[in-house]
Amino acid sequence: MSQSVLVTGGAGYIGSHACKALAEAGYTPVTYDNLSRGHRHAVRWGPLVVGDVGDRAAVVAALQAHRAASVMHFAAFAYVGESGADPALYYRNNVNGTLTLLDAMREADVGRMVFSSTCATYGMPDSVPIRETMPQRPVNPYGETKLAIERALYWYGEAYGLRSVALRYFNAAGCDRGGEIGEEHDPETHLIPLTLRAALGSGPPIAIFGTDYPTPDGTAIRDYIHVEDLARAHVRALGYLVKGGASAAVNLATGRGYSVREIVAAVAKATGRDVPQHEAPRRTGDPPALVADPGLARSLLGWQAECSDLDTIIRTALAWEMRQHNAVAGQGN
Repeated sequence: MSQSVLVTGGAGYIGSHACKALAEAGYTPVTYDNLSRGHRHAVRWGPLVVGDVGDRAAVVAALQAHRAASVMHFAAFAYVGESGADPALYYRNNVNGTLTLLDAMREADVGRMVFSSTCATYGMPDSVPIRETMPQRPVNPYGETKLAIERALYWYGEAYGLRSVALRYFNAAGCDRGGEIGEEHDPETHLIPLTLRAALGSGPPIAIFGTDYPTPDGTAIRDYIHVEDLARAHVRALGYLVKGGASAAVNLATGRGYSVREIVAAVAKATGRDVPQHEAPRRTGDPPALVADPGLARSLLGWQAECSDLDTIIRTALAWEMRQHNAVAGQGN
């Protein structure tokens, strides 16, 4: 059986970490990425095919040329605000692109997919912790597109025999502990790197959106999961499918939430610096708390978070930010 896996979006943040985890597990990750938001230098553990998931012929050619037996699908736009401003972009890229990819897989007779989904499919949950059986009611086009793909995976399974695992992960954070790859979004919207940059003086003061939530300190609470734990979960999901596992949708999280103020305090402790900050109104659609029940991932995939403690997340993210900051400073000399 082929050990080659086509990794769409493998030059991005989570995709590149998944490629490293695949290689360490004995697979050959073949990155398929148009490099519009990914980085060529992040492709280190297998070949790179530059192409778009919306190009069916190119996807088929890549699957066949590399004899891929499975697909990991990360190629999606993921900015909530951008999705609201330009939903057409998100439906074209995320939904249409995925449908084209699925049809290419059928043509190439590839019947397994691990899909990068999101907790945004749940929208405003009725309660926490969030379980996979709870209603999915997205409140933005990004979440809607991911849910549409989950439904397509279900029906492609019913009609064509596709088997898939949709991994609904919560707040991806941290960077490769080996220092080889990290978070390089442009623009950056994630709280931890933005807070680190504010502390290091390489970014503006951090905005705390909402201080009147019904939480212990008034700020929103999120379940943060280290990107290496996410990557390892994708490998576990692939192994589950290879062994004949049925299609499933699974939360990836720790079951422990941290508030915005707790993140800011942890960054201040890690850097030894005050974090410039200012308070701002709540953002539309931001739930007070998003914390998951990770029990299904443990029972179905044999997975649980191993390096998602807040100290490790912030330490690895800080090391990466310092490396990037020093590289920029070096270029200026």
